[in-house]
Amino acid sequence: MSVSGEAPNYEYVTARARSRRAALFDADDYRKLVRMGPGEIARFMEETEYEEEMNALGSRYSGVDLIEYALNRNLAKHFNDMLRFAEGKLYDYIARYLRKFDAWNVKTVIRGLYADSDSQEIEDDFIRAGALSDQQLRLLLDAESIEGVVERLDGTIFGDPLAAAYEDYEAAGVLVPLENAVDRAYYGLLLENLPAEPDRATQLYIEFLQAEIDFRNIRNALRLSRSGADIDPTEYYIDGGRLFDAGEIRQLVNNPDQLVERIRSSPYGDDLDQALDDLDAAGSLIEFELALERALLEYSHQLSNRYPLSVCPVLAYILAKEREVDNIRAIARGKEAGLSADEIEEELVVQ
Repeated sequence: MSVSGEAPNYEYVTARARSRRAALFDADDYRKLVRMGPGEIARFMEETEYEEEMNALGSRYSGVDLIEYALNRNLAKHFNDMLRFAEGKLYDYIARYLRKFDAWNVKTVIRGLYADSDSQEIEDDFIRAGALSDQQLRLLLDAESIEGVVERLDGTIFGDPLAAAYEDYEAAGVLVPLENAVDRAYYGLLLENLPAEPDRATQLYIEFLQAEIDFRNIRNALRLSRSGADIDPTEYYIDGGRLFDAGEIRQLVNNPDQLVERIRSSPYGDDLDQALDDLDAAGSLIEFELALERALLEYSHQLSNRYPLSVCPVLAYILAKEREVDNIRAIARGKEAGLSADEIEEELVVQ
């Protein structure tokens, strides 16, 4: 673990992040994968940097399950490496950001219990790249109810928000209040106790996180707009962005065209012109959300190139690596479901 008084080693860590980003799968790799069956995909991965994970898990799993669990383990390995490389406040920035996987694991346990899944199935979906220890995750797995999970998270960043949301969950019988509480706790942590007058490196960290929160709010607003459900949009609103306040979200939910124009006139507009054209032309919710993911990846890439000695290249790499894993998973699951290559390619986000 880094000592907080150490100087941040931006040059070293960003160089490692850029090197690993350069090794991610490219468009040619994806074109090959979408024309393979699950067994061929597994063999292809055994000849890539996923070899270690595929071999380690090959005796326990096969087919698409093997691919998916190998992806999760590889993801955690690379992100823990980034944390291990970092020093000083750079370590703190990366550690905060990686707590998204604590949020992922908490929601995985809650969803598993809600669906009455086996504890091994739940554990297999963990991504161990956050701050919750193996012991804490085991305690969550051993909980016999969602209420038990909430109780065992007391004292963590998720404890109070989940306790406050539990009554709404019981009343509604759906997981939305609990999942929103987890997300808000995570994003609240990201921007907590930052300096009132940040230096340039810290300001870039803040801008990156604000962009992610803004895009999360955009996605949630569009989902609500297309669903037609009578739900208050502010229930999904996450504080901390710079594009919307809660009142604006409530208005824009009923006007997707105005929502896109609001983004176009925002601080992201100049950098995201092409991505916004994709958003504007999207004919379905899935197309819009994929275009939105491309837009966030593009924005992160712009920041990482514009400010190379900052946390931005590391966070951009984390997003790109997550996207690679999502793409490979979508290909494998699509093949398992019998989708055509063209149908699968429509679900991929490739930079």
